[in-house]
Amino acid sequence: MSDQTDLDRIRPPSLFDALLPLATLALLIAGALALFGLDALDGPVQVALLLCCAVVALIAMKNGYEFSAVQESGRSALASVTSAVFILLAVGALIGVWNLSGTIPTLVYYGIQILSPGWYYAATALICGVVALSIGSSWTTAATIGVGLVGIAGLIGVSPEITAGAVISGAYLGDKASPLSETTVLTAQMVEVDVYQHIKRQVWTSVPAFVIAVVVFSVLGITGPVTVTSAETTSDLDKLNQVFNITPFALLPLALLAYLSIRRVPASLALLASTLFAGVLGAFLQPDVYADFVSGTGNVVVESIKAVWLAMANGFSIDSGIPDVDRLLSRGGMDSMLLTIWLILGAVTFGAMLEEFGLITRLVAPLFAMATSTGQLFVAVFVCGFGLNVVAGDQYIALVLPTRIFRAEFARRGLAPTNLSRLAADSGTVTSPLVPWNSCGAFMAATLGVSTLLYLPYAIFSYASPVLSVLYGFTGFRIEKVDTTNGPIEETA
Repeated sequence: MSDQTDLDRIRPPSLFDALLPLATLALLIAGALALFGLDALDGPVQVALLLCCAVVALIAMKNGYEFSAVQESGRSALASVTSAVFILLAVGALIGVWNLSGTIPTLVYYGIQILSPGWYYAATALICGVVALSIGSSWTTAATIGVGLVGIAGLIGVSPEITAGAVISGAYLGDKASPLSETTVLTAQMVEVDVYQHIKRQVWTSVPAFVIAVVVFSVLGITGPVTVTSAETTSDLDKLNQVFNITPFALLPLALLAYLSIRRVPASLALLASTLFAGVLGAFLQPDVYADFVSGTGNVVVESIKAVWLAMANGFSIDSGIPDVDRLLSRGGMDSMLLTIWLILGAVTFGAMLEEFGLITRLVAPLFAMATSTGQLFVAVFVCGFGLNVVAGDQYIALVLPTRIFRAEFARRGLAPTNLSRLAADSGTVTSPLVPWNSCGAFMAATLGVSTLLYLPYAIFSYASPVLSVLYGFTGFRIEKVDTTNGPIEETA
């Protein structure tokens, strides 16, 4: 009886209730950026998100919810990002130890010799695309190959920001179209279609979007300035080789990580396994670096353990007297990810509370009435998916909610569920790294060492893919309709 009384006391949110948290978020984030610039992500934006959570809590209590329901919503949000937190900490440890052990310096050394500045951006996108399609993880791709490629960019005189955009373009091609990708499998499951049928439909937006990205990166590479001469690059290579023992054996941790990823070992465990393997291997390959890092006293075993432990916790740092090398390699460690974790916790908690107390549903409901054509319906799905990446801060929410909300509407209009699965991936997955406080945007910025706002203009694939998907909705190209007699029929322009 008391439970029924509690339900009777709860009032549905008004449109003002739904808009107030979003207006507060926009105002606070705009204020943070105006006052602190790019440093806003070092704390002020996190504070803004937590204040927005407080606003949602007050609205929920005003509508009849107990504060215990607010607490439970927060607990559920934190539980949902536990895996992401462990992955972030593992990535921080991996970057620190891979720098210490010579894995990243070796990647950079060989990469500089192979990759030409003129086609560097396009090659970066292609390399990351192949890796991501193979292992199915944008985060792992960015944290390994991506880190090395962004590091090389600074040494050969091309833009790290454009390189980061190319890394993300390639990484999210795999995240969106690989059968090994969690988001690909999740999207197919949410609309109850076969994962390979889902991937087959993804090709029609993913491939053209990636081709567009590669063409743009090729033009940028050909027309863009190169600020470092070949003589300076050769000098940097010589200096790098003086500090580290450059050998193909230093790349074995990368091979191990690729193998574990393909075998579907959980990401955090695969990253930690590769980190520890690199630490042990590096003790044999880079004994002088290990000793210098911890100011060793001669006990090699103790020095090695201390060096790996410290690099995992606080990252690697080096004072070689070579500024470019020092800037490239002095980073990593679990503690370098704490600001990012704080950002993700605030954003996901805010998003979960908006969903739990019906504020998102209240905002989305008017979209159905306005979307009278297929093209307008596709726009509504995109607005919902991208909007959730902005306000909820998590790509999984941006995937799950639109598929759940629009699935019945697609069926009512005779549109095959594969249309929705493709559109949801184009709207939710690939736009997630464009938002600084989204878990993906925060991860990419922290991992690649380039602010989200700086690489944002160059994440070409993340723009081209949703634009093509919505365009198909208006033109009817590659749109499947459901024929209850004969199955899906393809409608083309």
